[in-house]
Amino acid sequence: MAVLICGGAGYIGSHVNKLLSAHGIETVVYDNLVYGHREAVKWGHFIQGDLNDMACLNAVFETYEIEAVLHFAAYAYVGESVTEPEKYYYNNICCTLNLLQAMRRYGCDKVIFSSTCATYGEPEAVPILEIFRQNPVNPYGFTKLAVERILKDYDLAYGLKYVVLRYFNAAGADPDGEIGESHTPENHLIPLVLQAALGKRKGVSVFGTDYATRDGSCIRDYIHVSDLADAHWRALDYLMNGGASDCFNLGNESGTSVLEVIQSAKEVTGKDFSIELCGRRQGDPAMLVGSSRKIRAKFGWKPLRPEIRTIVEDAWKWEMNKQY
Repeated sequence: MAVLICGGAGYIGSHVNKLLSAHGIETVVYDNLVYGHREAVKWGHFIQGDLNDMACLNAVFETYEIEAVLHFAAYAYVGESVTEPEKYYYNNICCTLNLLQAMRRYGCDKVIFSSTCATYGEPEAVPILEIFRQNPVNPYGFTKLAVERILKDYDLAYGLKYVVLRYFNAAGADPDGEIGESHTPENHLIPLVLQAALGKRKGVSVFGTDYATRDGSCIRDYIHVSDLADAHWRALDYLMNGGASDCFNLGNESGTSVLEVIQSAKEVTGKDFSIELCGRRQGDPAMLVGSSRKIRAKFGWKPLRPEIRTIVEDAWKWEMNKQY
């Protein structure tokens, strides 16, 4: 079996590539390297290409016998999606249609889609269940929801089978230190905090200290990227064994506040750094925590590295010896 990993040079895709390769699965990474890193593709085959290049995409399917696709190739900066919605609608939706067209042309009928908790918008309650109303509040979340709907329609019309995995806050790094998180620009809390600990940043801003939470700062559900990778491997195994299309949340079912992440980082690194307390950002819910009961029951999945200290420790090892 060969699987195509679109966006496999990115943060989550590269960790999935490593795990699938460890399970003996032949991987083909397809990435335009706009946000991905060639150095992160240490396993499988690599093709630099864009999903808007149908000739290149078709050539991949003609060269390799692709049995399933894992789709990570989306733009994912929420703020940018508000100021540059065309960029997000084109890449995240139109280019996905190109991928699905190529899959149909070459008889590939299984896909795992990287979605997001942003499809829920302001949560009805926490922890967030898959049955909750999806009402995204930004173009990024809407593009992910649109693709979820497209996949549902393709299943009904063409028999395409899919697993949608809705992430909460992916965090941490490969425990072996081979790959990790590297974004330009960086906007994820844990690498920002660790870069402040290394002196690469002046400090860290905390947006909102008056939320109805245990310390006044926002609470988020951080999940180790290696645990995310394990969920993708299980989803692939499920589809390859005839599983029906389905959607799952991926979270730890426990939340950590911004101030708790900062405190954990100070303990792990032994470094102090400045904190700027700022006002709330528009659209930031007080708490986003996902229920993972459904995927635990269906796949027997559970996080193996759930503690925030472990997540921060793995991210710190990577940040100190970053290779790209």
